[in-house]
Amino acid sequence: MDSKKLNKTILKYEKDIVAFARDIIRTPSFSMQEGKLVARIKKEMLKVGFDKVKVDKMGNIIGFIGHGKKKIMMDAHIDTVGIGDPKAWKIDPFAGILKNGNIYGRGATDQKLSMASMVYAGKAIKELGLEGDYTLMVVGSVMEEDCDGLPLLHIINKEKLRPDFVVITEPTDLKVYRGHRGRMEMKVVTKGRSCHASAPERGDNAVVKMADITKEITALNKRLKVDKFIGKGTVAVTCIECKTPSYNAVPDECTIYLDRRLTIGETLKSSVTEIKRLPSVKKAGAKVEVLYYNETAWTGLKVGQEKYFPTWVLPENHKLVQAGVKAGVDALGKKPVVDRWVFSTNGVASAGRLGIPTIGFGPSNEVYAHTVNEFMPVSDLLKAAVFYAALPQYL
Repeated sequence: MDSKKLNKTILKYEKDIVAFARDIIRTPSFSMQEGKLVARIKKEMLKVGFDKVKVDKMGNIIGFIGHGKKKIMMDAHIDTVGIGDPKAWKIDPFAGILKNGNIYGRGATDQKLSMASMVYAGKAIKELGLEGDYTLMVVGSVMEEDCDGLPLLHIINKEKLRPDFVVITEPTDLKVYRGHRGRMEMKVVTKGRSCHASAPERGDNAVVKMADITKEITALNKRLKVDKFIGKGTVAVTCIECKTPSYNAVPDECTIYLDRRLTIGETLKSSVTEIKRLPSVKKAGAKVEVLYYNETAWTGLKVGQEKYFPTWVLPENHKLVQAGVKAGVDALGKKPVVDRWVFSTNGVASAGRLGIPTIGFGPSNEVYAHTVNEFMPVSDLLKAAVFYAALPQYL
């Protein structure tokens, strides 16, 4: 592997990579509204010489390089969260501003600009004759922010494109990541009996029942398992709502929503059981449920799944991790740090549900994700492109 030649080639593409990246920022792509960006990415893939470009029924875009036996999938989700309060942004989040070597805007870090690095990695592979007995699938996945893992489950299970290896290009600060905690979303519902609030003793207040439950869930969080590498399991009450006939009536139903982060050894079943066994839940006769995601993709396809996203870890001595380290040396000029994400990614599907070896390597730092200061260093895009072009050579 001639890393000097590869780095020189990617550097030659800098203007094109930056122009494409700025266009990506200028094309808003909130979840379920990614169609225009898919069209823009398809145009660039065809321009640089991808062998084939496919848009699947869900709206994910997949570009193919090569026709070999070994299947390598690299994924960047191209949807973003909203911008929140527009006044909180110091710059236009959709202007694609380039300043002091950084590109600013919504999706710069999390995480659609990785697509620019992957597309031009494909161009370098073609130009330098680095194709081998492998097929590279460059994926721009949709709806990840709403339901991580769902797009890869569709591609692999429904479109029958099963890779041997997966690279998630979420931000890793140019480190090689080999896992992260899982997560799930639950709700707890208490029922009561409504009455006029002037005589609350006549009713059974569902909100009061829930107060004790929220306290016990907060206390449970401190007792959850800890893994030295992946981190601690957590549970948090993230939303509360109630049903009441009026503001002068006792509510007869209350619901809380829980975000549960899962460390090694924690599962859907064990996490639901922990909540059901809380004394306050038993006393209230509360119902505990795992949430289900149901939405319609930008293509019109209805999709959904249970909101359970399994924990996953790949051993450090695995072939894919070691290939990532070698590619990292080519990109960085030094051995990369091997670590894990704090947040969740599409790896919950490829590795967590399907057991496909998966690693992460992405430009920028995850601490800027979903913030009003989101930006991408151009230098990171170039280094990531080197990594993505180099990795298949070591597999």
